[in-house]
Amino acid sequence: MRNRSLLALTAIAATGTLTLTACGSRATTTGGTNNVTVTIGVDAPLTGSLSALGLGIQNSVDLAVKNANKANEVPGITFKAEPLDDKKSPQQGQQNATTLVADASVIGVVGPLNSSVAASMQKVFNDANLVEVSPANTGVALTQGPDWAKGVKARPFKSYFRTATTDAIQGPFAASYAFNDLKKKKVYLVDNQLAYGVGLVATFKDEFTKLGGTIAGQDHVVDGASDYSSTVAKIKASGADFVYFGGEYPDSGPLTKQLKDANDPIPLGGGDGMFDPKYIDLAQGKAEGDFATSVGAPVESLDSAKKFISDYNAGGYSAPYAAYGGYSYDSAWAIIEAVKAVAAANGGKLPSNPRAAVEAAMANVNFSGVTGTVSFDQYGDATNKQLTVYGVKGGKWVAIKSGSFTG
Repeated sequence: MRNRSLLALTAIAATGTLTLTACGSRATTTGGTNNVTVTIGVDAPLTGSLSALGLGIQNSVDLAVKNANKANEVPGITFKAEPLDDKKSPQQGQQNATTLVADASVIGVVGPLNSSVAASMQKVFNDANLVEVSPANTGVALTQGPDWAKGVKARPFKSYFRTATTDAIQGPFAASYAFNDLKKKKVYLVDNQLAYGVGLVATFKDEFTKLGGTIAGQDHVVDGASDYSSTVAKIKASGADFVYFGGEYPDSGPLTKQLKDANDPIPLGGGDGMFDPKYIDLAQGKAEGDFATSVGAPVESLDSAKKFISDYNAGGYSAPYAAYGGYSYDSAWAIIEAVKAVAAANGGKLPSNPRAAVEAAMANVNFSGVTGTVSFDQYGDATNKQLTVYGVKGGKWVAIKSGSFTG
């Protein structure tokens, strides 16, 4: 990252506003036009156990930026991407948010992957009117407040948006599939004690019991552990006919392997944090019959995603776009669309306080994206509520059922 002088940082703190002309964005003159470069920040786990998802986010934003520049999407404005690694750590995420706020060329941020990381970043971005669009966060409280489950919805931060749907839909959708389609009646619940996992299990549990299902037991594991024998023993003793896990594949993959190794053949299901080939790899041949839900329809099945897939494959990226590639591209493009709207309303140029203007414009963004129509409701949530159930068949994830929870 570029260094900033103490004087510049003091001036920023004193004014509370950031302008492109006074605080470090590059301005060059090309062909008689004033060309301004603005930055779209990216925050994701780019190293460590969740990097398979994080690199897909980073690369998809990079592709959106390149395509926007190639098409001269916003005349006079060049976009660049600035990725930061949050290592799936809330503390690192907050530090990254502070770094991105301090770089006045940053006009919007895509990310993060983890809901717990997002919770640590939201206020930092909101205080700076820096718009944040997550392609992956599903924790409901991020947009609807801590009392949403009690029917009291209040948006905590106006700068926060997401293109993924929430666990208020994902958990019940999975519960309906398990109870009605798989005919499972007795579940053992496990979570990794983090915001995403705990919230997902809670919404699943509520709907599963409403349908008439029984909770055989519930346990919590330590995120990043390697030995799940205690939990496996509890599951076996419970008589459950399947396990529902709240968390990501670094924990659920080894858990299902250890469960099958202990001669308990029941399937394990979970949410979008499980949906990656790494889950199958970590299960070492023991994931057959397991299932996971993920946001949206399979990208490969969408006509709207054909160009994205073609461009990504041609881009030479070393990592796949993974579960959130299409949503990451659309998150970046939402920022680009907001910038376009702001410039168009200001004589083709960005105003003196572009962040606040882009934040305000984001609420009205509406376009046909990779994943379908991209727009946001009054909470900053995606209006696209579609989800898909995937099952492990023949050592691969296979799409089983797409739809939305309407109960």
